[in-house]
Amino acid sequence: MSKSLRKICLMLPLAFGLGACWELDQEVLDGVTADDITNSTNPNLINVLKASAYSRIVGSWGGHNSIWSIHEVSSDEMAIPQKGADWEDGGQWIRMHRHQWDAKEESFNNTWNYCFTAIGEINNLLIQYPDVEALTAELRVLRALSYLWLIDTFGNVPIVDENTTGGNPSNKSRAEVFAFIESSIKDNMDLLVKENTKTTINYYTAQAMLAKLYINAQIYTGTARWAEAEAAAEEVINSGKYSLSSNFFANFSERNGGSTENILTLPYDQNNAQGFNLPQMTLHYLSQNTYNLQEQPWNGYASLEEFYNNFEDDDVRKNSFLEGPQFSSDGTRLNDISAEAGDPDGQPLTFTPNINMLTPNAFRQAGVRVGKFEFASGAASSLNNDYPLIRLGDIILIKAEAEFRQGKTGDALTSVNMIRERAGVDPHAALTLDLIFEERGFEMFAEASRRTDMIRFGKWNQPWWEKPQSEAFRGLFPIPQQAINANPNLTQNPGY
Repeated sequence: MSKSLRKICLMLPLAFGLGACWELDQEVLDGVTADDITNSTNPNLINVLKASAYSRIVGSWGGHNSIWSIHEVSSDEMAIPQKGADWEDGGQWIRMHRHQWDAKEESFNNTWNYCFTAIGEINNLLIQYPDVEALTAELRVLRALSYLWLIDTFGNVPIVDENTTGGNPSNKSRAEVFAFIESSIKDNMDLLVKENTKTTINYYTAQAMLAKLYINAQIYTGTARWAEAEAAAEEVINSGKYSLSSNFFANFSERNGGSTENILTLPYDQNNAQGFNLPQMTLHYLSQNTYNLQEQPWNGYASLEEFYNNFEDDDVRKNSFLEGPQFSSDGTRLNDISAEAGDPDGQPLTFTPNINMLTPNAFRQAGVRVGKFEFASGAASSLNNDYPLIRLGDIILIKAEAEFRQGKTGDALTSVNMIRERAGVDPHAALTLDLIFEERGFEMFAEASRRTDMIRFGKWNQPWWEKPQSEAFRGLFPIPQQAINANPNLTQNPGY
């Protein structure tokens, strides 16, 4: 027998030495023991148990003011220009763009809480069902995914697992966190299914995670692991489970569940799994009429002109941007009667690559907008599109980079040109690291990859539009001040 959607509150000394109370919105099975689950042939029992952990991962990834935002706005891909009082937000997004942030930024705290809430939920399940092998292996790799985000953003973070007890945990070094992620994946991945499961962790997801970990190993630990990155990427590519979608944008459509390319996705749903708010975040107020959106957009995120102009005109991926005159769904030209008097485009709504200024008075229609994901007609503020956390295009480019850095330039060229062929642009005759970096920008725009790539390729500290040279320590974000206030055993990252 079961009770549907019963909420349990578990008091466990997992995070920061305080009782962590998590509400599990899941079906609770009365009278079913761990042995019953282990011996059952019904996979739904396992799926019910792990659903709450996956729901925390879906969480706020695709929303404003959390992990996606800090990766994108701190990179050279996009900004949130301040339009008078609109998007002033205490100056947070101006500081983020200019690499002048501090430990009190709300977005850092939201990112920290997002990751550690998911970790806490996973640990609770591991404590409850320690001997259910099919469940624990998957959960430990899923927990490693949260730590993959933490090592990349904050670096030196506490390692909190199902065996953690007692007081406030202290930071571990980035190298220790790296080792924890690596062992969590390698010790458990052989117990995972070798099927294309898309919205849950499988063996090939784990290999893709290793590829992403190893390609950044030199940044995370000081020791390059190019060969391991290549090998892990090849496991995924050669599995036969995934292939490049012939239509690049099929990976980002409203109904992208059938994508042959997406490896791990967050299954957003406007009714049951809300949180992917991209149309609200990037579109102009009047774009509500273009897509017949249920709510008015916020007119925020826009791509930088130099980044947009770097695309070749015949590259199909340039359609990842909304540019030019904008129309309502019936073909009528949209007219912004509140357009600034100095805007050279006047009142007819036109998304232009040039952003006249970052602050304080950016034009309302300045900047091309993020159009990589389909905005379905009549969409709610939360999209139905599944968000691809890991997809084959990324893994192929990881393989190419790892090959090139080992001197396998011919193999790397073949891999990169696979991606370029799909994009409809001419193949490269030869490669450089800069060309690989550029290709990753074209392919991975708006997928929270650019910041990590810029750091790995040595581009992060360079100046770009409205952003001065960065201080070296800015490669890591600060441990949020609220986390330090709650746990005095945490040590702030250098420079902050």
